[in-house]
Amino acid sequence: MALIYGNLKLDSGSAVIILIEYLVPCGAGSGNSAGDFSAGHTTPEIFFVEACDDGVDDVLAIDRVSTEVALTAKKDIPPSAITRPICGILGTVRLVAGMYLIVITRKKKVGDLLNHSIWKATDYDIISYKKTILHLTDTQLQDNKGFLSMINHVLSIDGLYFSTSYDLTHTLQRLSNTSPEFQEMSLLERADQRFVWNGHLLREFSAQPETRGSMPFFWSQRPNLKYKPKPQINNAVNHMDGFQRHFDSQIISYGKQVIINLVNQKGSEKPLEQTFSQMVDGLGNGMVRYFAFDFHKECSRMRWERLQILVDQVAEIQDEFGYFLVDSEGKVLMTQDGIFRSNCMDCLDRTNVVQSLLAHRSLQAQLQRLGVLHIGQRIEEQVQFEKIYKNAWADNANACAKQYAGTGALKTDFTRTGKRTQWGLVMDGWNSLIRYYKNNFSDGFRQDSIDLFLGNYSVEEVYSTSPLQIQKDWKFLALPIIMVVAFSMCIICLLMAGETWTETLAYVLFWGTASIGTATIILYNGKDFVDAPKLVQKEKMD
Repeated sequence: MALIYGNLKLDSGSAVIILIEYLVPCGAGSGNSAGDFSAGHTTPEIFFVEACDDGVDDVLAIDRVSTEVALTAKKDIPPSAITRPICGILGTVRLVAGMYLIVITRKKKVGDLLNHSIWKATDYDIISYKKTILHLTDTQLQDNKGFLSMINHVLSIDGLYFSTSYDLTHTLQRLSNTSPEFQEMSLLERADQRFVWNGHLLREFSAQPETRGSMPFFWSQRPNLKYKPKPQINNAVNHMDGFQRHFDSQIISYGKQVIINLVNQKGSEKPLEQTFSQMVDGLGNGMVRYFAFDFHKECSRMRWERLQILVDQVAEIQDEFGYFLVDSEGKVLMTQDGIFRSNCMDCLDRTNVVQSLLAHRSLQAQLQRLGVLHIGQRIEEQVQFEKIYKNAWADNANACAKQYAGTGALKTDFTRTGKRTQWGLVMDGWNSLIRYYKNNFSDGFRQDSIDLFLGNYSVEEVYSTSPLQIQKDWKFLALPIIMVVAFSMCIICLLMAGETWTETLAYVLFWGTASIGTATIILYNGKDFVDAPKLVQKEKMD
């Protein structure tokens, strides 16, 4: 059986496409035809998962009481079992009511990579091991419902992909330099665990042990009702220890590192840029180079052509890095010996724009090397291909941004068309407003959902205290109501003037002062009013 994946890294650049993992092998056809499904058989005691491959007699048996997993034969499936078609197993998760089995029930083929099918998971089912929930208290029932909604929230995020036959967690270059023993391992055993998105959910099926700051030191930017919360650098920890371990791992995996830091070099982001620069200097590693490019300053007033300054600045290094190239006979002609580690604050908008430009330049060199483009020809001249390329990168930006921030990416008008437009600015403003609301009033639930899915928070087998049932202080309800009522009365007093202007002015001043006063109190206590995560300890968030 094959269980895998996380990220697909393109050797031509540092682009990342978020993927998901899979268990049961299925046919290689497209769509959701009957031949593409495995079968799930349910009895009161056991889940049976049957692969659809011809000649495969083994069946995965999951005991609903002991939760033990074993292989059995098809003949052991009782005729009374309830059968349903499934595409594979995503894993298991423990909630208040006990264990749940998560299966993929629908998939869609999105393409091929080196003759291997790549699929998109489009629908799921969450099946309880327990036959009843009558043993739960009212509080436990509410918590179990809350945890289930978190799992469903993560599964509802678009853009979860998998392959059953190709190792998507390693680059082509790394896969070309592996031992025969590595090739014989199952996909889960040999996977790069950093990119196994559902690794926690697969713990019952694997003997392996049990994954975001864009800048690799300890900092946070917690919502507090302000449009741009001030980032805080933790001064109570040893930054260099984690910083060095991060880059040691990066160098082992990818070779030389060129950091491109795109954060602002003024204002609230300035300390982050300074700290990152100082950390690189303190590291003193010749394999790590640092470039700071103030994206917003350089590209202000619609001067987006100035991004070429950055591309030209690192062009020689990019040529030295090369790219991975193998001929049709499997002979390695060229290897890549370094990567660009670009970042902004959230690694979403600015980062994606710069990555697309670096990948574009690398692709230009590769197509010329292969003879697809003649010397002097530019990708930009191939209008249809250029449109496909830019749309792919803009779609990638939107997919990543929706998963992390809840909206489409900013600046995608430039990624999609090569130009910054007034309409693009309007859409960025709209998405920024939505992000502000979600970051402050729904981000805690989304973070809790991800933590639960990834195993950063685990529901204990003996569930006693509830982390979800937190009583709010009176001010959380009273102050917003007072502010809304006071502001409304202020508007009414303006529209319905009194007998004299002094009377009207007095009413307006009174209600205006009340609304401004309560708004000030709310902003001052902003951290207490936002939707903060409930499942992780505060020190972990910091």
